[in-house]
Amino acid sequence: QVQLVESGGGLVQPGGSLKLSCAASGFTFRTYVMSWYRQTPGKERELVAAITATLGRANYADSVKGRFTISRDNAKNTVYLQMNSLKPEDTAVYYCKAPIGGMDYWGKGTLVTVSS
Repeated sequence: QVQLVESGGGLVQPGGSLKLSCAASGFTFRTYVMSWYRQTPGKERELVAAITATLGRANYADSVKGRFTISRDNAKNTVYLQMNSLKPEDTAVYYCKAPIGGMDYWGKGTLVTVSS
């Protein structure tokens, strides 16, 4: 079965960095677009970044452009989100998503807290 497991979240000071990982299994990872989303209480889940399957082309939300970088390692079935220059408004639970067979599969998320 499809499994997505996020890791790497934690508490970081404003201006700091974190690298999130999402380990995937149960599907042919290298053939699917992968995405990172985030959600804060009372708000809808929002797209942060996405990366295509083979060429690794990336798209970003305007709020994270120039600060976050999405990447993937198809040999390790893992997608990453490098987050630099973090701001308090980046505080959220971060999820990875895989769209497979008309369904969206989600991990359980990892909490990122940006605070001094």
